[in-house]
Amino acid sequence: MALSASVNADTATDAVLLKLDRNVFHHGGLGVIRSLGRLGIKVHAMREDRFAPAGASRYARGTMTPMPAHITTDDVLDRLDRLADRLPGPAVLVTTDDAGAVLLAEHGDKLRPRYLFPKPPADLPRRAAGKATLAEICRAAGVAHPATTVPVDAAEATAFADALGYPIVAKLNLPWTADRSAGLQSTTIVRGKSELRALVEQARRATGDGPDTGLLLQEYIAPAPAGARQDWFFHGYFDAASQCLFGHTGTKERSFPVHAGLTTYGRWAPNERLRTEAVALLSGLGYQGIVDLDYRWDPRDDRYRLLDFNPRLGAQFRLFQDTAGIDAVRALHLDLTGRGCTAGAAVPGRALVVENFDPFAALGYRREGALSMRSWLASVARADEAAWFARDDPAPFLLAGARSLWQAAEKRLRR
Repeated sequence: MALSASVNADTATDAVLLKLDRNVFHHGGLGVIRSLGRLGIKVHAMREDRFAPAGASRYARGTMTPMPAHITTDDVLDRLDRLADRLPGPAVLVTTDDAGAVLLAEHGDKLRPRYLFPKPPADLPRRAAGKATLAEICRAAGVAHPATTVPVDAAEATAFADALGYPIVAKLNLPWTADRSAGLQSTTIVRGKSELRALVEQARRATGDGPDTGLLLQEYIAPAPAGARQDWFFHGYFDAASQCLFGHTGTKERSFPVHAGLTTYGRWAPNERLRTEAVALLSGLGYQGIVDLDYRWDPRDDRYRLLDFNPRLGAQFRLFQDTAGIDAVRALHLDLTGRGCTAGAAVPGRALVVENFDPFAALGYRREGALSMRSWLASVARADEAAWFARDDPAPFLLAGARSLWQAAEKRLRR
């Protein structure tokens, strides 16, 4: 809390959290609520249902009613417009998922000037978030990127995998309105042809009558030598002139699924070479707003390959809070309210743990012989930030734990 006091925030300007992804265990939204709420800023949040853990935060003020399971662009715009009628003035709008970023870039002019939010090139968030179009961006910018294809059927998928060799990385390439109820993971490491064919069939059911399989396939980058940091991310904020006001690099020390999924334990690790590459790419594209880039270092040619370009907030953004109390969301609010953003010094080694996923990740790394129970417990104890637990705001942690147990019981009963 001592760091927060130095942030000269405009507490008269509320914030609205736009979240269209219905995953109640996405902790990025809770991070926004706490980060701004601790500064005295009222945060209004769209939530999945009445028992969403983030909605239980003491810092969630005037939380909006639960949004329906199926919602259109016009519905979202209408809800935001009606909310603006109840706010004291223009509010800063923060989105936590790609769908929200694309919606604001393409339809956001209808919300101005009732809301304050960045204005990147209208087509950029969709192209950046698209798994296939990201490869085109990388080729045009000369940025290293894994070999990639979007197969139209199982035959094309297996041909690509056979040419590169297994394992292969498969990522969901679905619109935000698609049916994601089939239990598909966003990223999967596929180790054989039969497994790939089964995954294609699952994704096909989710796409319905889509023009392709709903999957993107990428070459698998072999693990780096023991002790080398391989999975990196860059989080930053870029102003209306596409200048980086805040930006730092970190490493994904554990993920779930192992080596392929979301960050469950991340660490702040300065990497000036990677930061320079990321800033050059984003400034060159005319990017504005918060961004989260995922990279993997390739030991074959000593290059950082851009895996994902998320034109919005990254879930682990709270890892990067500097000595002035600035993080990406606070930088956004300060800049859009005209307060100016003076970042502090980096805090190398600062760590963040995601309590509900990291135990599962730890089991995977333990099977590989890369982690012992003692070292895992020690790393969790040393974490500076947790996704759910906070001494000043315990309710989301308790509710997330209760929902996790309930979901596990439901699955067991169905089996």
